[in-house]
Amino acid sequence: MAMAKLLALMILAFIVISMIQTTVMASNGSGGHHNNKKRYGPGSLKSYQCPSECVRRCGRTQYHKPCMFFCQKCCKTCLCVPPGYYGNKAVCPCYNNWKTKEGGPKCP
Repeated sequence: MAMAKLLALMILAFIVISMIQTTVMASNGSGGHHNNKKRYGPGSLKSYQCPSECVRRCGRTQYHKPCMFFCQKCCKTCLCVPPGYYGNKAVCPCYNNWKTKEGGPKCP
């Protein structure tokens, strides 16, 4: 009888711990992965990731070559490329605030 109660208590504890772990993982958005790196924003990239992020960013422009040149220059400095093909620069302040001599945007 005491052994059955102990077993039931251990199963209950296991269920409670599993539920807590699931709740914590869901609230962190990690989905079971221990990679909590930011997807976008300042410093969210390593310099070796710039070419692939710029291919994504410049994928729909007719001015692919200059877009790639300036995107990679901006990415290597800011370590950030905004999401999408156009706009969304607010998530990358360095990328957004870097201007040409004429005052236009430097980064695509």
